[in-house]
Amino acid sequence: MESSTPVIVAIDGPSGTGKSSTSKAVAAQLGLSYLDTGAQYRAITWWMVTNGIDTADPSAIAAAAGKPEILSGTDPQKPAITVDGFDVAGPIREQDVTSKVSAVSAVPEVRTRITELQRSIAASAVTGIVVEGRDIGTTVLPDADLKIFLTASSEARAARRSGELKGADLHATREALVKRDAADSSRKTSPLAKADDAVEVDTTDLTLQQVIECVVTLVEEKRADR
Repeated sequence: MESSTPVIVAIDGPSGTGKSSTSKAVAAQLGLSYLDTGAQYRAITWWMVTNGIDTADPSAIAAAAGKPEILSGTDPQKPAITVDGFDVAGPIREQDVTSKVSAVSAVPEVRTRITELQRSIAASAVTGIVVEGRDIGTTVLPDADLKIFLTASSEARAARRSGELKGADLHATREALVKRDAADSSRKTSPLAKADDAVEVDTTDLTLQQVIECVVTLVEEKRADR
């Protein structure tokens, strides 16, 4: 396959496995677009919180799901995201959004809205795209050229995540990760799950650079096969 032929890569897995860092680096190295689908769910959650929607009320969330205008940039070097024209790249990472994103993401109307958005972005990526999330290989892009599922022990993931969240309590971080995994894996609509045809990469004992090299190799092999 020539590099001009677009390749769609789905990278799924729970928090703290290195998904974002890996996906951005692989996309940049191979000249692909990049989409952080988690940021889109955070963006719609931020909008709900900002507009006083009760995030404990699925029907209230469902009724408002179509209102915010979410635009995602796909440049891996500087992925931008706006809601109604407002730059939310910073605010969507704050704790009040993080604590509510699983509840908002579980609402079927939200998933339908965001999934449609993700599919249209992937379809319009001229050179191809790396899409990272929790249900990309199973639900959003089941026909992706390559599906990768990143895993790591909960201890390794908590250590990485608490390193990102300066001063975070390691034990509390691990408990929060395990709780979020349980919520995301057990939701009825598009749960966090490994696709049958996904390549699993355990990142527990790998450096970020090793994970990136592994994924780049998988993409290049897939390109060569086509």
